[in-house]
Amino acid sequence: MTEPAARAARWRRRLTRAAALGVAVLLLVSLPWLWTTIAARGHLHPVAEAPTVDVVIVLGTAVTEDGRQPGPRLAGRLETAAELVHRQQARVVLVSGDGGGASGDEPAAMTLELTGRLGVDPRQVIADPHGLDTYDSCRRAREVYGIERALIVTQSYHLSRAVTLCRHLGIDAEGVPARCSGCGSAQLARKAARDYLASGKAAWDAIRDRPPTVTSPPDPGVSDALAR
Repeated sequence: MTEPAARAARWRRRLTRAAALGVAVLLLVSLPWLWTTIAARGHLHPVAEAPTVDVVIVLGTAVTEDGRQPGPRLAGRLETAAELVHRQQARVVLVSGDGGGASGDEPAAMTLELTGRLGVDPRQVIADPHGLDTYDSCRRAREVYGIERALIVTQSYHLSRAVTLCRHLGIDAEGVPARCSGCGSAQLARKAARDYLASGKAAWDAIRDRPPTVTSPPDPGVSDALAR
């Protein structure tokens, strides 16, 4: 073999190894996303086909700059949850988010929106201000509020991860995708990419059985609301 031919052969072998390594890394990085996607399969439903349960859990996200109103994505989640209540597919709403977040008090804004514009009875709304992320919201819903079965409401790009985590943590969870009328396609694409990466943290939290960031004693708020 001539020297140029040998050099070309070495480069081909290096490129083949690099490509194989790249594929292996991609598969490894994608495993958590595949876990959340596959585990949630069969547990995602449009509003009209969602099962009837006692509780719907709305996961928090950013509020407006003044901290008083939900942003577009959060507004869509709340509208979907209110529709489930008005259709009598759920009796109590647990709003779970960061009560001291950078954008403001998420559960407080969620509660005001539900009980004001969206017409949900205040006695049917319970707020958890320590749902600092999806894992915390699911774990606290089970351990603090005693929820065993629930509908989970969030946007479609986030829904599989949320449902999978809640099911892993002991809640018989079914997901309902929230509308997002003010969200552009570019924003939704960015959120989907972020959620793809966030699935790695979700898997790691699940593997190591991470305790919630904030621990609280049992709260009878949900059971009391159901009793009423």
